[in-house]
Amino acid sequence: MPSFAVILPAAGRSSRFRDQNYKKVYAPLDGRPVWLHSVERFQNRPDVKQTIVVISPDDREDFFARFGANVAILGIEVVEGGQERADSVERALAKVRPEIDFVAVHDAARPCLAEAWIDAVFAAAVESQAAILATPVAGTLKRVANGRIEETVSRERLYEAQTPQVFARQLLLDAYAGRGDFQPTDESQLIERTGKSVRVVEGSPLNLKITTKDDLRLAALALKALPKPSLDNPLHPFADGDLWR
Repeated sequence: MPSFAVILPAAGRSSRFRDQNYKKVYAPLDGRPVWLHSVERFQNRPDVKQTIVVISPDDREDFFARFGANVAILGIEVVEGGQERADSVERALAKVRPEIDFVAVHDAARPCLAEAWIDAVFAAAVESQAAILATPVAGTLKRVANGRIEETVSRERLYEAQTPQVFARQLLLDAYAGRGDFQPTDESQLIERTGKSVRVVEGSPLNLKITTKDDLRLAALALKALPKPSLDNPLHPFADGDLWR
């Protein structure tokens, strides 16, 4: 069975969340912080051998005061991030153990993730070395300048990228080694620059990224609508019928 490490960037500034008490990844959602929901989607998978959460250096003291017990119990590694998202992921990537085959990068602010979507994108990455979740763009797109429409943009063949984004470990290491000062908006963009093809696995609008408080309210509803894990899945922790393990 191929082995996976999961990197969860959680070092963003949350400037659009506009809450004086919480950054978006630490905000409570259905009784637990957003980032913990995201981590838990991967914790019971036998193919996930390493989990790394990337936090802002400014948050370290508060993070461990609030969540130190969760970190210890779940066996999570915590890395301090850099100035930009890619800098944070690169720091975590340096901590991935050399025996790991694939690295999945998943936004800590995407807590509404179903097991079936993880299965699909992991399998696609094993087949192709590089795969992401994405959804077809459904709305009408407008290019706007100074509050006025410049043109309507065709949505044909346009997809909105999501996470997890999953890559062969060495492929991702090589892509980061060659990025220089380039700041990609996601890991797929880095891989694309190397000329490597990235496979797209269709995701779901439920796999939303929390940016504003409205998104947090939508996430509370999305959690209740997620597809349930299948006991027929051999990767499910209770697939052998041992419901008490």
